[in-house]
Amino acid sequence: MYVYADNAATTALSPKALEAMLPYFTETYGNASSLHSPGQRAAEGLLWARETVAAALGAEAREIYFTGCGSEADNQAILTGAALGARKGKKHIISTAFEHHAVLHTLKKLENEGYEITLLPVHENGVVTAEDVAAAIRPDTALVTVMFVNNEIGTVQPIADIAKVCREKGVLCHTDAVQAVGHIPVNVKDLGVDMLSLAAHKFHGPKGVGALYARKGIALVNVIEGGQQERGKRGGTENIPGIVGMAAALQEATTDLEQHMAYVTGLRERLIEGLSQIPHSRLNGDREKRAPGTVNFCFEGIEGEGLLLWLDQKGVAASSGSACTSGSLDPSHVLLALGLPHEIAHGSLRLSVDSWNTPEEIDHILQVVPEVVRYLRDMSPVWDELERGVTPHLI
Repeated sequence: MYVYADNAATTALSPKALEAMLPYFTETYGNASSLHSPGQRAAEGLLWARETVAAALGAEAREIYFTGCGSEADNQAILTGAALGARKGKKHIISTAFEHHAVLHTLKKLENEGYEITLLPVHENGVVTAEDVAAAIRPDTALVTVMFVNNEIGTVQPIADIAKVCREKGVLCHTDAVQAVGHIPVNVKDLGVDMLSLAAHKFHGPKGVGALYARKGIALVNVIEGGQQERGKRGGTENIPGIVGMAAALQEATTDLEQHMAYVTGLRERLIEGLSQIPHSRLNGDREKRAPGTVNFCFEGIEGEGLLLWLDQKGVAASSGSACTSGSLDPSHVLLALGLPHEIAHGSLRLSVDSWNTPEEIDHILQVVPEVVRYLRDMSPVWDELERGVTPHLI
């Protein structure tokens, strides 16, 4: 048996999404900006997708802008908030220390351009509170950007409460909801956010397509200049197959969402219970305030890369954190933000399951992970020193 348990990195393409996409590769392949019949049929598909995505998010169709990925949507939202603030003399932006690098690197760019960035520390349970945000807001604050669900540990942030604080203070609020949309209820009107980012491949849509919700009245700053596509806010010929596939996948993911959440939460709880039996292990992030399918553990005395390679050999695809930083030898910035020491953060494992996974696959994971952890510890001089009391256990 081989178990794919890295759905937070990417998901398989839904057959329904593929079915929806295929005609736009082979039959309805016109350019949606063209006035002839083939172009207008493509434009009809684009309109259907915009309306479908909007309906899934509780938005209006004209508030949805299609992008090439979630990272692009994050960039456009943050650069927009920064530019709108600068016009009013406001150049202070608030975020958190454990955001996705699409956010952190954009903020670093802005800092180099003269903006002041406040990265809020994260509580040990992996949650930032609305009170934390309120205390950090200043008269010159232009934007608050806080992720909805953390991509490594799965903790859910109180975005509605944070957005309420922002509204009261007259500050724009953006949330990176890439790990939330399609997995938990997301309604932009209920949340009260001004901008929200998502990516299709996180909910069984195709790679290379995302979307940005921007509340009516937000004047977006262009990241890609070009023609009049996306109402002049994102140049480039639209990826109609990808956009249609995203809409179809999102429609499918949000149908019977509560039922899917309950099923996946059950799988997650079995994982947590089983992995907690491994000595000197630690669940990272709040036990309750987390997305249905994400589990992140640290195992003392081993390092994550060896763990992942051996799990792959034993039939489990997992990760040690964000796929976007898989080439880095540094410990996860998310785990360091929780206050974990480097030697513990190095031994992390992220398992992310969804409704495509089965109870039998969870059984396989719970059989394999303890075996691999024991094997790696038996070979580890660090573990030997811990067991002999030369150095104290930290977990």
